Amino acid sequence: MQFTRATVQHVATLCRLALTEAEEEQMLEQLSSILEHVNRLAGVDTSAVPPTASVLDLQNVEREDVVQPSLPVEAVLQNAPDRSGSSFRVRAILEEG
Repeated sequence: MQFTRATVQHVATLCRLALTEAEEEQMLEQLSSILEHVNRLAGVDTSAVPPTASVLDLQNVEREDVVQPSLPVEAVLQNAPDRSGSSFRVRAILEEG
């Protein structure tokens, strides 16, 4: 698949981006370059590589779960733009899709 200006415009619409003609041209070049690299990788023979292979040692790094006191409500809400008692108050966002 080769990217076209129409494809770039479609992707920009899906991402809700308003691109200038210069930005569209730049995105066309960059997306085409990315696709070229992906196509090159698609040609690599990986039949001998197990699906769970990793180049890194697999180990979990976990900390001890220690109960600690919570922050005071006033400290948590001190920079809140709007609050209702001891809670953050946010604007309702209701949108039919």
